[in-house]
Amino acid sequence: MAGSLKAPSPPRWLLAELTYACPLQCPYCSNPVDYASIGEELSTDDWKRVLKQSREMGAVQLGLSGGEPLVRNDLVELVGYARELGYYSNLITSGYNMSEEKIIQLKQAGLDHIQISLQASSQELNDFIAGTSSFVEKKQVAKQIKKHGYPMVLCVVLHRQNIHQMKDILEMAIELGADFVELANTQYYGWAHHNRDQLMPTQQQLNEAEAIAKEYQASQQGKMKIYYVVPDYYEGRPKACMNGWGTTFLTIAPDGLALPCHSARQLPNFDCPSVKDYSISEIWHESKAFNYFRGDDWMQEPCRSCKDKDKDFGGCHCQAFLLTGDAKNTDPVCDLSPLHHTVRDAIKQSEQPSEQALLFRNSKNSKLLNN
Repeated sequence: MAGSLKAPSPPRWLLAELTYACPLQCPYCSNPVDYASIGEELSTDDWKRVLKQSREMGAVQLGLSGGEPLVRNDLVELVGYARELGYYSNLITSGYNMSEEKIIQLKQAGLDHIQISLQASSQELNDFIAGTSSFVEKKQVAKQIKKHGYPMVLCVVLHRQNIHQMKDILEMAIELGADFVELANTQYYGWAHHNRDQLMPTQQQLNEAEAIAKEYQASQQGKMKIYYVVPDYYEGRPKACMNGWGTTFLTIAPDGLALPCHSARQLPNFDCPSVKDYSISEIWHESKAFNYFRGDDWMQEPCRSCKDKDKDFGGCHCQAFLLTGDAKNTDPVCDLSPLHHTVRDAIKQSEQPSEQALLFRNSKNSKLLNN
């Protein structure tokens, strides 16, 4: 599939999805809906081998994610090993069940960065969305993270259920002393894709939320950085998929599957390789999955002759698959796509009254969707 493609640049960013286990049950989770059926997690030694081989390949940024990475008993050990190898490491966590002692241990082990998430600005809504009584504890943990010298990095995923709290969310961020706030509109993969009709905001809600974000960006300039991530479905052009497929990002799933992006395991016939069977170098350079969308030999029209093909690379392949059934299609978010109507139809469908309730992420529901 790679054709005359030149040798790829080395991976720079490694996302280690340590586990799919999580005490929260967020209905927008990007983990696979069938996560309960996915095999045994990598051992500590397996993860150390992945970290070492990826670092030797050139990876410098490490994200420790999940599920909830805090449930791994070897998290501190892996952080320490990553520091020995020279990574800049970032823990992406809900913060739930994160004791002050654990924060201190991670700091001593060499963790550089912690990103904590909250689901809403009020206890009632936060705990409803999380499916767990976690709001009070999360806010306490956020303050402890700040206390121990980390920048306060707060992420809130926005959707129809909480976007009306935009102003209150930003006031909460100020109260917590946040240095960085990511207001990330839901991207529709995994559980979020299943719950799309219940999560997608209206255009009016998005306009109002963006106006509030800009207001606070101005008033908090020099105090707090605010990033507002616009949802794909309301854009005329797609985002650049992973900065180019197989060029920058490497994701390792809990069971060892190596992925060009965290959603790629859902794509059929890609033969995503496992770190149990191949080295990181073999995976990066030789595997079908990582070479599939490198270069532009795979492109169909309108991508092939588009002046922006070296900027957006045809958009998101997982999104193309979910909306059109074929990952090689132009991301239908692009208004040049002949299948752009699938996005308009999805927006229209989400605006219709629905009696379907949110399906929360948990093992019981995972098995239900997998059957």
